[in-house]
Amino acid sequence: QVQLVESGGGLVQAGGSLRLSCAASGRTFSGYTMGWFRQAPGKEREFVGAIRWIIGSPYYVDSVKGRFTISRDNAKNTMYLQMNSLKPEDTGVYYCAADSDPWSISRSEKTYEYWGQGTQVTVSS
Repeated sequence: QVQLVESGGGLVQAGGSLRLSCAASGRTFSGYTMGWFRQAPGKEREFVGAIRWIIGSPYYVDSVKGRFTISRDNAKNTMYLQMNSLKPEDTGVYYCAADSDPWSISRSEKTYEYWGQGTQVTVSS
């Protein structure tokens, strides 16, 4: 069992930056692919990006590519989402999730077995 806790959300003006953290506990998240999702008001939850356990570049959806950076510190059981040049359309609840498949990145939330409770990000115009 893996417990995930997000932190770092808040209110920021457009063009600003935030850094989200996702801390895992219960068991090491070694071997897990870790993903970020977000859900805007009135919309379905969408995939933002993910990073595999094995060495490789993170994957991002086009809407955040070049602005968001995913990283992980396996020694600290923590994943990060650095968000720069934030836009109002980035507003939403951000969730981290864990997938026990270390080899592939899935955009489907159904693939991820463990979820955090979410952290609110609000970008004002």
